[in-house]
Amino acid sequence: MSFLDRLERALGRFALPNAGLYLVVGQAVVLLAVMFRLLDPERLAFAPALVTEGGEWWRMITFMLQVPMPGGPLGIVLTVFGWYIFYLMSGALEHHWGAFRFNLFLLLSYALTVALSFLAPLNGVTNLFILGSVFLAFAFLNPDFELMLFFILPVKIKWLAIITWALNLVQFVRGDLGLRLQIAAPVVTFLVFFGPDMLLRLRS
Repeated sequence: MSFLDRLERALGRFALPNAGLYLVVGQAVVLLAVMFRLLDPERLAFAPALVTEGGEWWRMITFMLQVPMPGGPLGIVLTVFGWYIFYLMSGALEHHWGAFRFNLFLLLSYALTVALSFLAPLNGVTNLFILGSVFLAFAFLNPDFELMLFFILPVKIKWLAIITWALNLVQFVRGDLGLRLQIAAPVVTFLVFFGPDMLLRLRS
């Protein structure tokens, strides 16, 4: 029995089903509140210095609900489409792993991101790489799944994943310490979940 199996056996009853849906709904509510000027998005942003010096601990949680402000109707459509894709992929991963392991995948990426961010306390922290790891995990498990790029062109998701990995590598090489840590945290989670499978594929 693997470590993840033992962990699930001990803590599986605490799993939260449909975690991806809750994230999407939370981001949608926040976006509407910002658009109607009911909420200042800067109150959600997270940088470790704001926690250590200002005591604003809630920022370690609320940054997960941030979403870039869409520019015009097209931006709104793309944001909603992005939520839809994230919801579908989250549901597929939860169906494949079960709720506990999907929760753990998100939680580990989140916890590592927050913990490592304190090594660069002045840098702002984004949820982009945490949420993007769901896409990379789905692509690893379903490489031949096709997405309609620009709603027209069918593209196998493995090619989009390769491009994403390449872009992350470029940002890691060219970015500052804070950005590198944010990229590295979900990668560590990815390797925890998929590293053994990757080694088996290489050996075969």
